[in-house]
Amino acid sequence: MIQIGNAVLSDDIKENFFVCDLEACKGACCVEGDAGAPLEEEETKILEEIYPKVKEYLSPEGRAVIESQGTWVIDKDGDKGTPTIGDNQECAYAIYDQKGVLKCGIEQAYLDGKIDFKKPISCHLYPIRITKYDQFDAVNYDRWHICDPACQLGKSLQVPLYRFLKDALVRKYGEDWYAELIREIEEE
Repeated sequence: MIQIGNAVLSDDIKENFFVCDLEACKGACCVEGDAGAPLEEEETKILEEIYPKVKEYLSPEGRAVIESQGTWVIDKDGDKGTPTIGDNQECAYAIYDQKGVLKCGIEQAYLDGKIDFKKPISCHLYPIRITKYDQFDAVNYDRWHICDPACQLGKSLQVPLYRFLKDALVRKYGEDWYAELIREIEEE
């Protein structure tokens, strides 16, 4: 275990390799699972604010779900998350590109300069999942068979998970925190 500030990270984060391989998985993390993307409290407000600028990027099905259920929902576990199409199918914010790969409509609006919110932090950090406790965040690697191609690509390129997720980890915890993580892992 590694502790940086109030975050306790599993050793898996330093020991495993990972680079998303969207051509292989087709964005399966946007459709697989038992709920939409987990959301932090402040993200629910952000989604409400940006939806008018994001909706043009979404599928008709995604827009219909959001307009009937809202920009975020409470899932069966009582957690806040993105709404999904149908019975926990793809995230309502997911869009298919011309190759049939699921991507994020929020992120596309961000890349086009329409909004300044990239996407929910849980999506940006994936395959890391954070469980918040009173005294600390448990930062764990969520192993899932749909990411096997990403593990293989990461291993072939020798990119550790914590390096692949640098931008997301900096977004979540800050530059100083990430620099301390690098010192802790690479100066052992």
